[in-house]
Amino acid sequence: MNLNTSLFLSVNDFARSTPWLQGPATLVAGYGLVVFAALLLAGWWIARRDGDPIRMAAAVWAPLGTLLAVAVNQPIVALVHEQRPYDALTGIIVLATPTTDPGFPSDHATAAGAVMAGLFLVNRTLGWIAALAAAAMAFSRVYIAAHYPLDVAAGLLLGAAVTLLGWILVRRLLLRLVEGVRDTGLRPLLIATPTEPRP
Repeated sequence: MNLNTSLFLSVNDFARSTPWLQGPATLVAGYGLVVFAALLLAGWWIARRDGDPIRMAAAVWAPLGTLLAVAVNQPIVALVHEQRPYDALTGIIVLATPTTDPGFPSDHATAAGAVMAGLFLVNRTLGWIAALAAAAMAFSRVYIAAHYPLDVAAGLLLGAAVTLLGWILVRRLLLRLVEGVRDTGLRPLLIATPTEPRP
């Protein structure tokens, strides 16, 4: 038995012995991406409030980088074509809804890693919040038997790498775009209007 399977079985045993956690973990695994969407929105709001063009460019890139990371992940998933734990192992507790999709790397973890990296570019505190959410998402996907630990680890790393490398390549272009849009009617989307002083 390899280390990846051994770690999975340890988490699966933990899932079996913690029925009180099964409901919350299933909820996080299935709907946790909503949290990341909210965090991306918070990143845009923070960048808009601060009025920093570089920060706003990062806030624009964060969701785009996430979409790119998931797109990059798809051919890798198809090429590796790894069976999910519930298809490969017997006698395990399965809380996930079975699908026919291969499991490596995890799409959920890839998206989570991408959002996390993107938000670190916007705001460090928000990035750490996203990191905690990404860890919870990754663990929950293993907990419900949808993935092996290596699936989610690879997804997190891939998502973060695509977002960070992409940022290096498109940062100047996005900065010019943001600075150009600031002089148009779309300015309120990028910069919060200062509060008028009271007389």
